[in-house]
Amino acid sequence: MKKVVVLAFSALAFISCNKKQNEEKIAEVKKVDYAVFGDSITDTEALTKDEMFTKFKDLKEGDTLNVKFKSNIKEVCQKKGCWMSMDLAEGTETFVKFKDYAFFVPMNAGKQEAVVNGKAFVSVETIDEQKHYAKDAGKSQAAIDSITTPKVTYSFLADGVLIAK
Repeated sequence: MKKVVVLAFSALAFISCNKKQNEEKIAEVKKVDYAVFGDSITDTEALTKDEMFTKFKDLKEGDTLNVKFKSNIKEVCQKKGCWMSMDLAEGTETFVKFKDYAFFVPMNAGKQEAVVNGKAFVSVETIDEQKHYAKDAGKSQAAIDSITTPKVTYSFLADGVLIAK
């Protein structure tokens, strides 16, 4: 009887060790190497783009929310990397600026995965602001001239950014 109990315990210990080793290997494979801009942050507990979109929908103009989320960069300022837009759910995006204009991101960072940490808020962009950003993004004059109404924007002021290498 003792032999059966010892054998069962040994088999259970062996299975659990293998499971733990497999989980560690999976975690290593999923680990992404990031370049850091601004404050040093991690990607742990970052919301998904879908979760972030839900948070934005609940905000009203004047509300702020301290949050961290992960998504793909859609576009970066082509003058100096002083802003970027990131994908959210349902074809929407968030416009990201950097706290105190203290850091910039690479202008070729478009389409890469990024994690941003900071304050989310809803703002209304004036026509002039929209035209300025369109010009910075290298849009055509026709596209710039087509901007004729203020726009409600999901905005983000980042104090730290991680961009996948």
